[in-house]
Amino acid sequence: MTEQHAPAKTPLYQEHIACGGKMVDFAGWMMPVNYGSQIAEHTAVRSDAGMFDVSHMTIIDVHGDQAEAFLQRLIANDVARLNINQALYGALLNERAGVLDDLIVYRLAWGFRCVVNASTRDKVLAWMQQHTRADAHFEHKPQIMIAVQGPNAVQRLLQVEAVSGLAELTPFYAMQHGDWLIGRTGYTGEDGVEIMLPEAQGVELWRKLREVGVAPAGLGARDTLRLEGGLNLYGQDLDEATSPLASNIGWTIAWEPQERDFIGRQALTELRETNTQKLTGLIMRDKGILRHGQAVHTNAGAGVITSGTYSPTLAYSIALARVPKQATGECEVDIRGTRKKAVLCKPPFVRNGTAMHP
Repeated sequence: MTEQHAPAKTPLYQEHIACGGKMVDFAGWMMPVNYGSQIAEHTAVRSDAGMFDVSHMTIIDVHGDQAEAFLQRLIANDVARLNINQALYGALLNERAGVLDDLIVYRLAWGFRCVVNASTRDKVLAWMQQHTRADAHFEHKPQIMIAVQGPNAVQRLLQVEAVSGLAELTPFYAMQHGDWLIGRTGYTGEDGVEIMLPEAQGVELWRKLREVGVAPAGLGARDTLRLEGGLNLYGQDLDEATSPLASNIGWTIAWEPQERDFIGRQALTELRETNTQKLTGLIMRDKGILRHGQAVHTNAGAGVITSGTYSPTLAYSIALARVPKQATGECEVDIRGTRKKAVLCKPPFVRNGTAMHP
Protein backbone atom coordinates (compact mmCIF):
# COMPACT_ATOMS: atom_id res chain seq x y z
CA MET A 1 0.00 0.00 0.00
CA THR A 2 1.53 3.32 -1.07
CA GLU A 3 1.88 6.10 1.46
CA GLN A 4 -0.48 9.01 0.82
CA HIS A 5 0.90 12.51 1.33
CA ALA A 6 -1.32 15.51 1.94
CA PRO A 7 -1.11 18.04 -0.91
CA ALA A 8 1.40 20.84 -0.38
CA LYS A 9 0.34 24.46 -0.06
CA THR A 10 2.06 27.44 -1.65
CA PRO A 11 2.83 30.49 0.53
CA LEU A 12 -0.17 32.18 -1.13
CA TYR A 13 -2.66 29.52 0.02
CA GLN A 14 -4.37 31.79 2.57
CA GLU A 15 -4.59 34.56 -0.04
CA HIS A 16 -6.49 32.17 -2.34
CA ILE A 17 -8.89 31.30 0.46
CA ALA A 18 -9.39 35.02 1.18
CA CYS A 19 -10.14 35.61 -2.53
CA GLY A 20 -12.76 32.83 -2.55
CA GLY A 21 -10.57 30.35 -4.38
CA LYS A 22 -12.03 26.89 -5.04
CA MET A 23 -9.06 24.69 -4.11
CA VAL A 24 -8.18 21.39 -5.80
CA ASP A 25 -5.26 18.96 -5.71
CA PHE A 26 -3.06 19.66 -8.75
CA ALA A 27 0.23 17.76 -9.12
CA GLY A 28 0.36 17.33 -5.34
CA TRP A 29 -0.42 20.98 -4.59
CA MET A 30 -3.59 22.63 -3.32
CA MET A 31 -4.25 25.19 -6.05
CA PRO A 32 -7.23 27.41 -6.99
CA VAL A 33 -9.16 26.12 -9.99
CA ASN A 34 -11.13 29.38 -10.03
CA TYR A 35 -12.32 32.19 -7.78
CA GLY A 36 -15.94 32.06 -8.85
CA SER A 37 -15.93 32.50 -12.64
CA GLN A 38 -13.34 30.87 -14.89
CA ILE A 39 -14.73 32.82 -17.87
CA ALA A 40 -14.37 36.17 -16.07
CA GLU A 41 -10.78 35.31 -15.09
CA HIS A 42 -9.95 34.27 -18.65
CA THR A 43 -11.49 37.47 -20.04
CA ALA A 44 -9.60 39.65 -17.54
CA VAL A 45 -6.29 38.29 -18.85
CA ARG A 46 -7.27 38.81 -22.49
CA SER A 47 -8.63 42.32 -21.95
CA ASP A 48 -6.66 43.81 -19.03
CA ALA A 49 -4.56 41.80 -16.57
CA GLY A 50 -4.83 38.75 -14.35
CA MET A 51 -2.42 37.05 -11.97
CA PHE A 52 -1.64 33.41 -11.29
CA ASP A 53 0.11 31.80 -8.36
CA VAL A 54 2.68 29.54 -10.03
CA SER A 55 4.76 28.99 -6.89
CA HIS A 56 4.22 25.24 -7.32
CA MET A 57 6.59 25.35 -10.30
CA THR A 58 10.12 24.10 -9.59
CA ILE A 59 12.97 26.63 -9.63
CA ILE A 60 16.40 25.01 -9.96
CA ASP A 61 19.54 27.16 -9.90
CA VAL A 62 22.64 25.78 -11.63
CA HIS A 63 26.10 27.28 -11.10
CA GLY A 64 29.78 26.40 -11.23
CA ASP A 65 32.47 26.20 -13.94
CA GLN A 66 30.71 23.28 -15.66
CA ALA A 67 27.15 24.65 -15.36
CA GLU A 68 26.90 25.48 -19.07
CA ALA A 69 28.39 22.13 -20.18
CA PHE A 70 26.02 20.30 -17.80
CA LEU A 71 22.94 21.98 -19.32
CA GLN A 72 24.31 21.58 -22.86
CA ARG A 73 24.28 17.83 -22.26
CA LEU A 74 20.82 17.74 -20.64
CA ILE A 75 18.78 20.16 -22.77
CA ALA A 76 18.02 19.76 -26.49
CA ASN A 77 18.12 23.54 -26.98
CA ASP A 78 21.42 25.44 -26.85
CA VAL A 79 22.00 27.41 -23.64
CA ALA A 80 25.46 28.50 -24.86
CA ARG A 81 23.88 31.05 -27.18
CA LEU A 82 22.06 32.86 -24.38
CA ASN A 83 23.11 36.39 -23.46
CA ILE A 84 23.14 37.43 -19.81
CA ASN A 85 19.50 37.77 -18.61
CA GLN A 86 18.15 36.00 -21.72
CA ALA A 87 15.86 32.95 -21.52
CA LEU A 88 14.96 30.05 -23.79
CA TYR A 89 12.35 27.32 -23.91
CA GLY A 90 13.63 23.77 -24.27
CA ALA A 91 13.14 20.11 -23.44
CA LEU A 92 14.90 17.53 -21.30
CA LEU A 93 14.97 14.28 -23.27
CA ASN A 94 15.64 10.69 -22.32
CA GLU A 95 17.89 8.46 -24.44
CA ARG A 96 14.89 7.51 -26.65
CA ALA A 97 14.17 11.23 -27.30
CA GLY A 98 11.03 11.13 -25.13
CA VAL A 99 10.32 14.38 -23.29
CA LEU A 100 11.13 14.15 -19.57
CA ASP A 101 10.01 17.75 -19.13
CA ASP A 102 9.76 21.10 -20.88
CA LEU A 103 11.32 24.08 -19.15
CA ILE A 104 12.52 27.66 -19.35
CA VAL A 105 16.21 28.37 -18.76
CA TYR A 106 17.57 31.82 -17.86
CA ARG A 107 21.24 32.73 -18.10
CA LEU A 108 22.02 35.09 -15.22
CA ALA A 109 25.23 36.80 -14.13
CA TRP A 110 26.03 34.00 -11.65
CA GLY A 111 24.86 30.98 -13.66
CA PHE A 112 21.54 29.56 -14.83
CA ARG A 113 18.00 29.32 -13.49
CA CYS A 114 15.69 26.54 -14.73
CA VAL A 115 11.93 26.64 -14.21
CA VAL A 116 10.37 23.20 -14.61
CA ASN A 117 6.92 21.74 -14.04
CA ALA A 118 5.51 20.95 -10.60
CA SER A 119 4.55 17.41 -11.58
CA THR A 120 8.10 16.52 -12.68
CA ARG A 121 10.07 17.97 -9.74
CA ASP A 122 11.39 14.71 -8.28
CA LYS A 123 12.04 13.19 -11.69
CA VAL A 124 14.01 16.19 -12.97
CA LEU A 125 16.09 16.57 -9.80
CA ALA A 126 16.91 12.83 -9.93
CA TRP A 127 17.84 13.12 -13.64
CA MET A 128 20.15 16.05 -12.88
CA GLN A 129 21.75 14.08 -10.05
CA GLN A 130 22.25 11.09 -12.35
CA HIS A 131 24.14 13.26 -14.88
CA THR A 132 25.88 15.58 -12.41
CA ARG A 133 29.39 16.96 -12.95
CA ALA A 134 32.03 17.81 -10.37
CA ASP A 135 31.97 21.54 -11.16
CA ALA A 136 28.24 21.92 -11.83
CA HIS A 137 26.09 22.47 -8.77
CA PHE A 138 22.30 22.62 -8.76
CA GLU A 139 19.83 23.40 -6.00
CA HIS A 140 16.07 23.56 -5.74
CA LYS A 141 15.14 27.12 -4.73
CA PRO A 142 11.57 27.44 -3.39
CA GLN A 143 10.23 30.95 -3.92
CA ILE A 144 6.93 32.63 -4.60
CA MET A 145 6.31 32.91 -8.32
CA ILE A 146 3.52 35.16 -9.63
CA ALA A 147 2.58 35.39 -13.30
CA VAL A 148 0.97 38.72 -14.17
CA GLN A 149 -0.50 38.35 -17.65
CA GLY A 150 -2.50 40.46 -20.09
CA PRO A 151 -2.15 43.54 -22.31
CA ASN A 152 -1.94 45.81 -19.23
CA ALA A 153 0.19 43.46 -17.08
CA VAL A 154 3.37 45.55 -17.10
CA GLN A 155 1.44 48.77 -16.52
CA ARG A 156 -0.35 47.18 -13.53
CA LEU A 157 2.90 45.97 -12.00
CA LEU A 158 4.40 49.45 -12.36
CA GLN A 159 1.39 50.84 -10.47
CA VAL A 160 2.49 48.96 -7.35
CA GLU A 161 6.28 48.74 -7.79
CA ALA A 162 8.71 51.20 -9.38
CA VAL A 163 10.78 48.85 -11.57
CA SER A 164 13.23 50.88 -13.61
CA GLY A 165 13.51 49.56 -17.18
CA LEU A 166 10.59 47.13 -16.91
CA ALA A 167 8.62 48.68 -19.78
CA GLU A 168 11.64 48.20 -22.08
CA LEU A 169 12.19 44.54 -21.12
CA THR A 170 11.82 42.43 -24.27
CA PRO A 171 10.16 38.98 -24.48
CA PHE A 172 12.26 36.12 -23.13
CA TYR A 173 14.57 38.44 -21.25
CA ALA A 174 14.73 38.87 -17.48
CA MET A 175 15.89 41.54 -15.05
CA GLN A 176 16.88 41.70 -11.41
CA HIS A 177 14.95 44.06 -9.16
CA GLY A 178 16.37 43.80 -5.67
CA ASP A 179 15.61 40.23 -4.56
CA TRP A 180 13.22 39.73 -7.48
CA LEU A 181 13.83 38.13 -10.86
CA ILE A 182 11.28 39.35 -13.42
CA GLY A 183 11.01 37.52 -16.75
CA ARG A 184 9.01 38.78 -19.75
CA THR A 185 7.50 35.34 -20.14
CA GLY A 186 4.15 33.63 -19.66
CA TYR A 187 1.79 30.80 -20.53
CA THR A 188 -1.25 32.66 -21.87
CA GLY A 189 -0.48 33.95 -25.37
CA GLU A 190 -0.56 37.50 -23.94
CA ASP A 191 2.08 39.99 -22.87
CA GLY A 192 3.12 39.72 -19.25
CA VAL A 193 5.76 38.89 -16.69
CA GLU A 194 6.63 36.08 -14.30
CA ILE A 195 8.09 37.29 -11.01
CA MET A 196 10.18 35.10 -8.68
CA LEU A 197 10.66 36.61 -5.24
CA PRO A 198 11.01 35.83 -1.50
CA GLU A 199 7.92 34.71 0.40
CA ALA A 200 7.09 37.81 2.46
CA GLN A 201 7.56 40.12 -0.54
CA GLY A 202 5.46 37.80 -2.70
CA VAL A 203 2.48 37.87 -0.35
CA GLU A 204 2.74 41.66 -0.21
CA LEU A 205 2.94 41.95 -4.00
CA TRP A 206 -0.13 39.71 -4.46
CA ARG A 207 -2.15 41.94 -2.11
CA LYS A 208 -0.98 45.16 -3.80
CA LEU A 209 -1.86 43.84 -7.25
CA ARG A 210 -5.34 42.93 -6.01
CA GLU A 211 -5.77 46.46 -4.69
CA VAL A 212 -5.14 47.96 -8.16
CA GLY A 213 -7.64 45.61 -9.79
CA VAL A 214 -5.52 42.73 -11.07
CA ALA A 215 -7.87 39.73 -11.09
CA PRO A 216 -6.65 36.52 -9.41
CA ALA A 217 -6.99 33.69 -11.94
CA GLY A 218 -7.00 29.95 -11.35
CA LEU A 219 -5.99 26.74 -13.08
CA GLY A 220 -9.16 26.69 -15.19
CA ALA A 221 -8.43 30.01 -16.88
CA ARG A 222 -4.74 29.11 -17.13
CA ASP A 223 -5.70 26.02 -19.14
CA THR A 224 -8.10 27.76 -21.55
CA LEU A 225 -5.63 30.63 -22.07
CA ARG A 226 -2.64 28.37 -22.76
CA LEU A 227 -4.67 26.22 -25.13
CA GLU A 228 -5.85 29.28 -27.07
CA GLY A 229 -2.17 30.24 -27.19
CA GLY A 230 -1.30 26.83 -28.67
CA LEU A 231 0.97 26.01 -25.72
CA ASN A 232 1.60 22.44 -24.62
CA LEU A 233 0.73 21.00 -21.22
CA TYR A 234 3.25 18.45 -19.98
CA GLY A 235 1.67 15.07 -19.35
CA GLN A 236 -1.06 15.63 -21.96
CA ASP A 237 0.45 17.13 -25.12
CA LEU A 238 3.97 15.85 -24.56
CA ASP A 239 5.49 13.19 -22.31
CA GLU A 240 8.19 10.52 -22.12
CA ALA A 241 6.51 8.50 -24.86
CA THR A 242 6.57 11.33 -27.43
CA SER A 243 9.43 13.22 -29.04
CA PRO A 244 9.65 16.99 -29.66
CA LEU A 245 9.15 16.24 -33.37
CA ALA A 246 5.71 14.77 -32.65
CA SER A 247 4.84 17.51 -30.14
CA ASN A 248 5.13 20.74 -32.17
CA ILE A 249 8.33 21.75 -30.37
CA GLY A 250 10.83 20.57 -32.97
CA TRP A 251 11.86 24.23 -33.27
CA THR A 252 13.43 24.05 -29.79
CA ILE A 253 16.01 21.47 -30.90
CA ALA A 254 19.45 23.02 -31.55
CA TRP A 255 21.06 20.68 -34.10
CA GLU A 256 24.11 22.94 -34.35
CA PRO A 257 26.87 22.66 -33.32
CA GLN A 258 26.89 19.09 -34.62
CA GLU A 259 29.46 17.96 -32.05
CA ARG A 260 27.17 18.80 -29.11
CA ASP A 261 26.02 15.40 -27.87
CA PHE A 262 22.86 16.17 -25.89
CA ILE A 263 20.97 13.26 -24.35
CA GLY A 264 18.51 11.85 -26.90
CA ARG A 265 20.31 13.29 -29.93
CA GLN A 266 20.97 9.95 -31.61
CA ALA A 267 17.36 8.76 -31.25
CA LEU A 268 16.10 12.16 -32.36
CA THR A 269 18.30 12.07 -35.46
CA GLU A 270 16.76 8.74 -36.44
CA LEU A 271 13.26 10.09 -35.76
CA ARG A 272 13.84 12.92 -38.26
CA GLU A 273 13.55 10.21 -40.93
CA THR A 274 10.95 7.95 -39.32
CA ASN A 275 8.58 10.17 -37.30
CA THR A 276 5.04 9.80 -38.66
CA GLN A 277 3.10 12.13 -36.34
CA LYS A 278 2.60 15.81 -35.64
CA LEU A 279 0.82 17.84 -32.97
CA THR A 280 -1.49 20.38 -34.55
CA GLY A 281 -4.56 22.50 -33.88
CA LEU A 282 -8.19 21.53 -34.31
CA ILE A 283 -11.24 23.79 -34.62
CA MET A 284 -14.74 22.40 -34.05
CA ARG A 285 -17.22 23.06 -36.88
CA ASP A 286 -20.22 21.20 -35.44
CA LYS A 287 -21.72 21.66 -31.98
CA GLY A 288 -19.89 19.88 -29.20
CA ILE A 289 -16.84 20.19 -26.95
CA LEU A 290 -13.47 18.73 -27.86
CA ARG A 291 -11.85 16.79 -25.00
CA HIS A 292 -8.62 14.93 -24.24
CA GLY A 293 -8.67 11.34 -25.55
CA GLN A 294 -11.28 11.73 -28.30
CA ALA A 295 -10.47 9.96 -31.57
CA VAL A 296 -9.77 12.05 -34.68
CA HIS A 297 -10.34 10.76 -38.22
CA THR A 298 -8.27 12.58 -40.86
CA ASN A 299 -7.54 12.21 -44.58
CA ALA A 300 -4.26 10.48 -43.61
CA GLY A 301 -5.51 8.18 -40.84
CA ALA A 302 -6.45 8.20 -37.17
CA GLY A 303 -5.26 10.52 -34.43
CA VAL A 304 -6.21 11.60 -30.93
CA ILE A 305 -6.98 14.83 -29.09
CA THR A 306 -4.37 15.57 -26.42
CA SER A 307 -6.01 18.78 -25.06
CA GLY A 308 -9.45 20.16 -25.81
CA THR A 309 -11.74 22.85 -24.42
CA TYR A 310 -14.32 25.49 -25.17
CA SER A 311 -12.55 28.73 -26.10
CA PRO A 312 -14.07 31.71 -24.22
CA THR A 313 -12.36 34.16 -26.59
CA LEU A 314 -13.53 32.49 -29.81
CA ALA A 315 -16.84 31.05 -28.57
CA TYR A 316 -16.24 27.62 -30.10
CA SER A 317 -14.29 24.50 -29.17
CA ILE A 318 -10.58 24.08 -29.94
CA ALA A 319 -8.00 21.36 -29.37
CA LEU A 320 -4.50 20.12 -29.89
CA ALA A 321 -4.36 16.71 -31.56
CA ARG A 322 -1.64 14.23 -32.47
CA VAL A 323 -2.36 13.11 -36.02
CA PRO A 324 -0.48 11.64 -39.02
CA LYS A 325 2.08 14.08 -40.43
CA GLN A 326 0.31 14.21 -43.82
CA ALA A 327 -3.09 15.05 -42.36
CA THR A 328 -4.63 18.33 -43.59
CA GLY A 329 -7.95 20.11 -43.90
CA GLU A 330 -11.27 18.82 -42.69
CA CYS A 331 -11.56 15.91 -40.27
CA GLU A 332 -14.02 14.27 -37.90
CA VAL A 333 -13.94 13.82 -34.14
CA ASP A 334 -15.70 10.97 -32.35
CA ILE A 335 -17.76 12.51 -29.54
CA ARG A 336 -19.66 9.82 -27.61
CA GLY A 337 -20.01 7.63 -30.70
CA THR A 338 -21.01 10.40 -33.13
CA ARG A 339 -18.60 11.79 -35.70
CA LYS A 340 -18.53 15.59 -35.62
CA LYS A 341 -16.96 17.89 -38.22
CA ALA A 342 -13.76 19.76 -37.40
CA VAL A 343 -10.81 21.24 -39.29
CA LEU A 344 -7.08 21.01 -38.71
CA CYS A 345 -5.14 24.27 -38.32
CA LYS A 346 -1.78 25.54 -37.19
CA PRO A 347 -1.66 26.73 -33.56
CA PRO A 348 -1.94 29.23 -31.92
CA PHE A 349 -5.64 30.03 -32.00
CA VAL A 350 -5.31 33.42 -30.23
CA ARG A 351 -2.28 35.68 -29.94
CA ASN A 352 -2.33 38.98 -28.03
CA GLY A 353 -6.13 38.96 -28.05
CA THR A 354 -6.43 38.40 -31.81
CA ALA A 355 -8.02 35.33 -33.43
CA MET A 356 -5.43 33.67 -35.67
CA HIS A 357 -8.00 31.67 -37.70
CA PRO A 358 -10.97 34.03 -38.21
